[in-house]
Amino acid sequence: LSVIIPAYNEVLRLPHMLDEAVPYLQAHHAHEAASEALHDPPPGQTGYEILIVDDGSRDATSRTALAYAAAHPSAPIRVVTLAQNRGKGGAVKHGVLHARGARILFVDADGATRFEDLSRLWKECARLETVAQGYAAVVGSRAHLVGTDAVVKRSLIRNILMYGLHTILRTLGVGHIQDTQCGFKLFSRACAQLVFPAQHVTHWMFDVELLILCSMLRIPVSEVPVGWHEVSGSKINLVWDSIGMLKDLVVVRANYAIGRWPV
Repeated sequence: LSVIIPAYNEVLRLPHMLDEAVPYLQAHHAHEAASEALHDPPPGQTGYEILIVDDGSRDATSRTALAYAAAHPSAPIRVVTLAQNRGKGGAVKHGVLHARGARILFVDADGATRFEDLSRLWKECARLETVAQGYAAVVGSRAHLVGTDAVVKRSLIRNILMYGLHTILRTLGVGHIQDTQCGFKLFSRACAQLVFPAQHVTHWMFDVELLILCSMLRIPVSEVPVGWHEVSGSKINLVWDSIGMLKDLVVVRANYAIGRWPV
């Protein structure tokens, strides 16, 4: 398993996220994941790695990540520092293209999703790989939380963006996944090697492009419920990010529709 963590100015939130992720990975993926992998790992290599991609941060995100790795020498953590900010999608793509694992998870640095829910995505990914010759994508979903306190009590900004985005996705014909934006997605290596090199969008809507690519390539995608809670420190700007999301959606749909972006 390769865990990709895109991080932009995450000095405060990243260590807390790692405090949850590392013990889980040590307990559940250090050994048994290696034996289940699509290929046998080299001697001495653990069954997982963590790749933190600092997306051109202006704070000490890289130093914080390296310090955490030094303090946890048993955890196989790599840190990449991008010279310039590429956007979340660009950071995720960079990490995935340098991942070594048979399965690749990307997860947000804020720790809003429960890491223990990875076991549910893992089992579903194994099922899809069996029926689709190794190709699989599994999306962590918060759709089941709509109407619960986790969503009702979260910020007005997030709820406006959520409902507005879902409406636009249905209008553009890509609403078959209820929650496209949850930062907790697992891909088989075979799937990742097809869709990520073809990815163009580097900002908020890169998730949607990946799902469109999976659909066009007939790669099976499953949606699995995960736990989620809001974490302070969101970098969303209601006005500008909403405009940017809409622009990205139109650009993605148009370019694939007219064949400008071949698959």
